[in-house]
Amino acid sequence: MQEFTIDVQQQIAASETPGAEFQALPWTRQRVVFFQLPESIQRDVLDDMDRQEVRRFVRRLDPDDATDVIGLLDGDTQEAVLGQLDTDRRERIEFLLKFSPDSAAGMMDLGYVTVDRDQGFEEVARLVRRHEARTGRFPTVLVTDGDEVLGELPGHTLALAGHESAVVTEYLRPTPMVRYEQSDSEVIEVFRANPQSKIVVLDEDDSILGVIYADDLLRAIEEEAGQTLYEFTGVDEQESVLDGALEKVRRRYKWLIINLGTAFLAAATVGLFEDTIAALTLLVIYMPVVAGMGGNAGTQSMAVTVRGIALEQISLRTGRRAIGNEVLAGGANGVITGGIVAVIATLFNQSPLLGLVIGIAMVSNLVIAGFFGALVPLVLDRLGYDPATSATIFITTATDVLGFFIFLGLAQIVLL
Repeated sequence: MQEFTIDVQQQIAASETPGAEFQALPWTRQRVVFFQLPESIQRDVLDDMDRQEVRRFVRRLDPDDATDVIGLLDGDTQEAVLGQLDTDRRERIEFLLKFSPDSAAGMMDLGYVTVDRDQGFEEVARLVRRHEARTGRFPTVLVTDGDEVLGELPGHTLALAGHESAVVTEYLRPTPMVRYEQSDSEVIEVFRANPQSKIVVLDEDDSILGVIYADDLLRAIEEEAGQTLYEFTGVDEQESVLDGALEKVRRRYKWLIINLGTAFLAAATVGLFEDTIAALTLLVIYMPVVAGMGGNAGTQSMAVTVRGIALEQISLRTGRRAIGNEVLAGGANGVITGGIVAVIATLFNQSPLLGLVIGIAMVSNLVIAGFFGALVPLVLDRLGYDPATSATIFITTATDVLGFFIFLGLAQIVLL
């Protein structure tokens, strides 16, 4: 099944008529395939379909999935498609379209019913049957006491409907709650802290707006993980593995040009020691080791700092201790890895002085990596820039330029 889905995605992405390719699929496969396509190709599919074809596709989807699809359409097409839906479905979708797709409300589903704590199981069963008849889906049952949400009534407890003595409050399951305007990342944190199957979304007055299901949360977690990886590597979050070569070039070349500029800066630093390298060509072997270790250590420090910023655990004003800890950790790791490299250089090149130079350079560069790896994200965050997207280039520039300067400078002083 997975291989089939991957093959279909690639066929749709490569097709000149993606809408026709998509519609040739059985309905049971259309929903799965569509929501696994990148957004750019989803738009291509919808643009290649006429309004009646879009309406038929939307009409078969749950309101929350239908809202995601309609949100990709232009204004005129949205109105035309919504106008052809039945009143109940249209009202639900129009309600969901009011909210940002990156908020709790943008992730929620309307598949729920509310019951009062004093209602019996027979009344609960009646409400559930009515919801199922209208929507075709079993709802989440939320129990309230006036405006207060007490929790969820698990579906299997409806077997107690014939027991007059059964009280719904005896079978409640605690349910985490979020405000409708909270970001998807905040909702994910709530889900991780409370691994329940659902999260209730509340309005400003604490009334229930909807329910977020686990499958929507898992999809958001996957998207968040992918976005984080893209940010760390400087790739546009809209880029997909299914994009064509020209599209990939368009999205990447600016970042690569910036990196080219920093590479020239590192090359200029090496050029200052041209005579030293000419006299000691052996140094060329160890230059990538010094630079590579510094870059990796800096990325580790940056990852920890960026996460601390995201969780609001640290800021530039309170970051002195964190920066100090990263510097100390960098120095300790530098002693460990630098000592290993120094021993290797001494044994293989029969030069204790070369081993000493490389060892000191490694310690120094990992200290630099820890310092800039922690400081740069905090400064960028203070200036209003996204540290995950922008920090890497500055950190690697610092470790490359300063690492080469220290390594080659020490070599010039000690070995010549």
